[in-house]
Amino acid sequence: MKKVGVVLSGSGVYDGTEIHEAVITLLAIAREGAEAVCFAPDKPQTDVINHLTGESMAEIRNVLIEAARIARGAITPLAQASVNDLDALIVPGGFGAAKNLSSFASQGSECTVDPDLKRLALAMHAAGKPLGFLCIAPAMLPKIFAFPLRLTIGTDIDTAEVLEDMGAEHITCPVDDIVVDEDNKVVTTPAYMLAEDIAQAAAGIEKLVSRVLVLAE
Repeated sequence: MKKVGVVLSGSGVYDGTEIHEAVITLLAIAREGAEAVCFAPDKPQTDVINHLTGESMAEIRNVLIEAARIARGAITPLAQASVNDLDALIVPGGFGAAKNLSSFASQGSECTVDPDLKRLALAMHAAGKPLGFLCIAPAMLPKIFAFPLRLTIGTDIDTAEVLEDMGAEHITCPVDDIVVDEDNKVVTTPAYMLAEDIAQAAAGIEKLVSRVLVLAE
C-alpha cells in the first residue's frame, strides 16, 4: 500500500489548513487504496483568527496540536518525516500554508519556507517521488526549488504575477482541473482559490490525488 505524506498547517482556513481541502485529500487517498500519513510543524502559529468574525485573537496556538484535530490525533512532527517512509507528498492549502508553512502571506516574493517542509520536498523530488500542492500552497514551490516549475493557483492574476516574478511558470486553471509538471512530478490544483463550494473543491483535489498516485508508480 502506497503511503502519502499529508502536511497540515493548523486547523481552519484563516490561520491553518483549509479543513475541507484536508478532509477531501484524506478521503481521496483512502478511496484510491493508499494510506495517508499526516505531519505538521511543531511550532507556534503565526496568528490565531476567530473564524466567526475574522478578527485576530490574543492567543498562542501550536500548529501540530491544532492540526491533530483534523488527523484525529494520528500525526507526527514534520521534523521527523522521512522520504524513505513515503511514496508521495501532498500539501493542502489554507492561510496556514502562507503563514505557518511559509511567510508568503506577509512577505510575498521575499518569503521563506519552513525548513523541514523544504528539506522533505527536496528529498522527495531527488528520490523521484511526486508532490501535490493545493490552493495557495503552490506559492511555496518557487522558494523550494531553484528551477522553474509549471504550476497553478487558479486564475488570480495578481498572485500569478508574483509567482512568475519568483520564477514559476503559472498556468491558468479552472477549479475542477489540475496542472502537471511531468518532468518534475509536481501536481497543483486551485481548490478554494476558486471553489465556491465543497463539491467544486473536491473535483480538482480528487484529480490531483489520483494523478499523484499514478506518478508514484
